[in-house]
Amino acid sequence: GGGRGRGRGGDRPAAWQVTPLVEGFEHDWKLVESLGNRMWFVTNFDAPRYRLVALDLGALKQGKPATGWREVIAQGENRLEQAEIVGRKLVLSYLKDATTWAVIHDLSGKPAQEISLDEIGTASGFRGRPGDSETFYAFTSFNRPSTVFRLDLATGKVRVFAEPKLTFRPDDYLVEQRFYRSKDGTRVPLFLVRSKAVAAAGRPVPTLLYGYGGFDVSLNPVYSSSRMAWLEAGGAFALANVRGGGEFGAEWHDAGRLDRKQNSFDDFIAAGEYLIAQGITPRRGLAIRGGSNGGLLVGAVVNQRPDLIAAANPQVGVMDMLRFDRFTAGRYWVDDYGHPDRAEDFKTLRAYSPYHNIRSGTAYPAILVTTADTDDRVVPGHSFKYAAALQAASLGKKPHLIRVATRSGHGAGKPTDKAIEENADILAFLGEWTGLRPQASAAVVVRPEAAVPAPAGGSPAPRISLRAGQIARSMNEPGASSSPQGGHPSGRR
Repeated sequence: GGGRGRGRGGDRPAAWQVTPLVEGFEHDWKLVESLGNRMWFVTNFDAPRYRLVALDLGALKQGKPATGWREVIAQGENRLEQAEIVGRKLVLSYLKDATTWAVIHDLSGKPAQEISLDEIGTASGFRGRPGDSETFYAFTSFNRPSTVFRLDLATGKVRVFAEPKLTFRPDDYLVEQRFYRSKDGTRVPLFLVRSKAVAAAGRPVPTLLYGYGGFDVSLNPVYSSSRMAWLEAGGAFALANVRGGGEFGAEWHDAGRLDRKQNSFDDFIAAGEYLIAQGITPRRGLAIRGGSNGGLLVGAVVNQRPDLIAAANPQVGVMDMLRFDRFTAGRYWVDDYGHPDRAEDFKTLRAYSPYHNIRSGTAYPAILVTTADTDDRVVPGHSFKYAAALQAASLGKKPHLIRVATRSGHGAGKPTDKAIEENADILAFLGEWTGLRPQASAAVVVRPEAAVPAPAGGSPAPRISLRAGQIARSMNEPGASSSPQGGHPSGRR
């Protein structure tokens, strides 16, 4: 807004003249840097996958919207996530098939060099100031906790600056990216992580499939110690980048929201079918997990394909799609889900709402619903109603339980002891019903499919045992935690 200031002498009032650079809230404008009279922005204006533009402040006319924007780097095939000016270079970070691809340009936009990350993973940082000769970035992947690297901009040399001490060998695990076809033929990326010993043996093992698929949120390769506990026990982990997320820009997000939300579920179902068809997991060895909007994903997929899944964990999920907008932040989610009070949106929401589509008389997988008593983002009533409906229906002999964390919220800021307890319970439950049988030694025994018991009669099989140290860090799954900001279920932007 406008105001009044002091003139050069300090005793004469001088009017501040406001000149708008951008008007409206339809697009993102992320300030990169200001040098002299020039400002750089990353924007999705006329570029759903973002581009880099610059503005000469010297050409502005007082009181009139800015004109003369110059495109420095045009939109490409990959989504531009971040740009920084370090030294006299532009460092750009792209999301390429849900992994990080980083390149260096000069200030005019001419490419200079690519930053080789060597592994599948996620890099972040690349911070610095004009004039700096170096930048630092962090790299992480499913098998590698965050490690900080130093990049010399003059020579292009990269070296490790800081790395954590580990109790496992990252090189013992194989991280792959594959692609599969969804129901309508769409090509969907899938990350797959296993020990190299399991991959070399070529045998199917219990597999944990994770997804989110909403609110323009991208799921990238990051380290999670609870996932590592599953991998160390001999299982495989898969992450499907289903439509509704932001991995490929606005088009990918739009393809999985509103009346196209079913695409998210079809993509996730196709991922499970792919893992079974490829011999990654046995037919009765697939577990699915997702939090917040991902909890909705899990709940909907369980209803639509209960035969595909051995065990499921919907975490803090949005389960009642006809009343979600009536509680706390739910009114902000209508851009992705639609308005329940509008006839066409109601029909769409009613068709997939997990709470309203439980199929009594059908054999369901084992389900552990998890929530927290003070979750003020996705209120626990969603999970309470859903779990009650599961238990009231005739769904076979497998258990359908709910775990309620006390004095806890949506996920962010959860104390370490609570995170360890929760993840141990979840992984024990999923391991039990997929047939994962870790031993105290490094050897892993996978129980044959035929030996998976029904809970009725007989003694229960031993439960999976997890060392607390395995899951003492990075406990919360992406998409299940929240930050104080943001308007969608996960709290992530």
